[in-house]
Amino acid sequence: MTTVFAVTWDYRCPFARNAHEHVLAGLAAGADWEVRFLPFSLGQAHVEEGHPSVWEKPEQDSGILALQAGVVVRDEFADRFHAVHKALFAARHDEGLHLEDRAVVERVLAAHDVPAAEVFERIDSGAVLAKVRAEHEQFVESHNVWGVPTFINGDRAVFVRLMNRASDDAGVSVRAIERTVDLLTGWAELNEFKHTSIPR
Repeated sequence: MTTVFAVTWDYRCPFARNAHEHVLAGLAAGADWEVRFLPFSLGQAHVEEGHPSVWEKPEQDSGILALQAGVVVRDEFADRFHAVHKALFAARHDEGLHLEDRAVVERVLAAHDVPAAEVFERIDSGAVLAKVRAEHEQFVESHNVWGVPTFINGDRAVFVRLMNRASDDAGVSVRAIERTVDLLTGWAELNEFKHTSIPR
C-alpha cells in the first residue's frame, strides 16, 4: 500500500537537507511513497514581533529566493524537481554558497535544464511568494508547524532530525523514512524522544 506523507523544507536547514536526501533517495529507488513537498520559511518563523514579515520584505530574507525557485520547479517542471531540489541543498551545505544570490540559483537551474528566466519571471511577479505564503500559513494553522523538516500525515505532524545524510545504500534511506512515518502514524503516544548527547 502506498505510503502518503508531506514534508516541509527550507534550503538553509542541514536537517532538512538530510531528510530530503533520504526521501529523494528512496523515491529514486522505487519506494512506494506519495510525497508532497511543502515550502516553509524559517525566516518568517523567526520574525520578531513588530518587524516586517518575509512576505512584506522578501529581499531581507536569505532563503526565500531559493524557496520560491524550488516551488516553481516543483509545480511547473516537476520532472526536474528532485534533481534541482537536491542541488539547491548541495549549493548551500556542500558548497557554502549564498542562496539569496540570483546567480547561484540560476546556475543550479541551468545545470538541470530549467529555464531560469522563466523561473525568475514567476518570482518577480509576486505570484510565487503568495503561493509560498499560502502553503506556509496553511500548515502553521492546521498542524502548528514551526520548523523543518516536519513530516505530516493526516492530522498528525512531527518535527524530525535525522543525523545522517543519504548514502549509496538506498535501503538505508527507505528504512529511515519509513520508520519516521511509522512512528508518526502508528504510535501517537510517543511525543518526544531525544538523545541527551550525540555519540561522535
